[in-house]
Amino acid sequence: MSERHDATRRAIDAVWRIESAAIVAAVARLVRDIGVAEELAQDALVSALEHWPDEGVPDNPGAWLMTTAKHRALDRLRQHTLHVRKQQELGADADARGDHVVPDIAEAIAQAEGDVIGDDLLRLIFTACHPVLPPDARIALTLKLLGGLSTEEIARAFLVPEATLAQRIVRAKRTLSAAKVPFELPGPNELVERLGSVLEVLYAIFNEGYTATRGTDWMRLDLTQEALRLARMLCALTPQESEVWGLAALMELHASRAAARVDADGRPVLLTDQDRSRWDRLLIRRGLTALERAEMLAVQANHPLGPYALQAGIAAYHARAAEAAATDWSRIVALYDALAQISPSPVVQLNRAVAVGMAIGPAAALEIVDRLCGDPTLQNYQWLPSVRADLLARLGRHDEARGEWMRAASLAHNERERAMLLERAAGHGAPAGGT
Repeated sequence: MSERHDATRRAIDAVWRIESAAIVAAVARLVRDIGVAEELAQDALVSALEHWPDEGVPDNPGAWLMTTAKHRALDRLRQHTLHVRKQQELGADADARGDHVVPDIAEAIAQAEGDVIGDDLLRLIFTACHPVLPPDARIALTLKLLGGLSTEEIARAFLVPEATLAQRIVRAKRTLSAAKVPFELPGPNELVERLGSVLEVLYAIFNEGYTATRGTDWMRLDLTQEALRLARMLCALTPQESEVWGLAALMELHASRAAARVDADGRPVLLTDQDRSRWDRLLIRRGLTALERAEMLAVQANHPLGPYALQAGIAAYHARAAEAAATDWSRIVALYDALAQISPSPVVQLNRAVAVGMAIGPAAALEIVDRLCGDPTLQNYQWLPSVRADLLARLGRHDEARGEWMRAASLAHNERERAMLLERAAGHGAPAGGT
């Protein structure tokens, strides 16, 4: 019996991770409150945990959870409506009834019978990533509502106490409620502005998984996979947005290298040293196809490529090169030039310097990096001294390179990353490939 219950629990966990976002989104459309919607969806999950071990997993478990959650939402709305009417009959004034809009129960029942999951999910994405929330709250709420991750899983991924993460999510829901953020799609004029926030959140989640800022693992594949899943979902929901496809392309192409980015002992392997036969060809094809879509949409709209599509273009040149020596670094430099025009930042300039070092030579690149050394935003950025060390080593200035790698290691918070940098320093600055 225990084995059967364990198997059922695993099935419930799998279904919940896949279906939870659609369930929360559909219920939020009815009750018009994300916090309440999540509670009702969780109630449906609890009901599944109570019934499925004895009754068996339904033929369509997702539909079972959806129907249960909607029924609970409608019951809640009926109770609330009766409560309001009773107050009205007793002569309670409007202030006593509160400020929340009471959804029309007939309208809610009609909506519950409809099938607009795509629109519901899009509403949920834009609400969870609303600019009224600080970035860390957007990330936490997005993973909770759209990624199907538990509070414990998110806290573990970002190395914060579970209680801290839980409070962050609670505050995010309260902020949305206090700001009366509507559960609706933004209008055409607002969509582009809000879309930037959504893409920023998804990319932040992906980056934390791709190169973890802290901890003992260099990568957290669960986060990269969740970010990819959400990006693919967003492509399906907003198929005419070039930058959505650009971000999806960028993620697919970077994710294709995952198996080659660490060795058998979990140590980082830099790009030029990776075994490209281990790159995932399916993800590369998906990435190149998404990039083509982004480029086509930009041409149709008579707009230049956005920053995500340009970065995807850079990743595409790496993906197309059968070996590191075949990389078209001159084209990559040109793409960084374009990126620096529309999205200037010291990090973009540092990455451009790496490309210049490969296309032209380390001396030209070192001039760029030396100019960046005075930028206050890069003072604690470990990749600045790391890049400088690599260039110095290629110029034969090994003692200086060793000192820069030691400085980079002192700034790194990820244990694998720090060990890699110390290892390069111990090698007396011998060049070991690009960053």
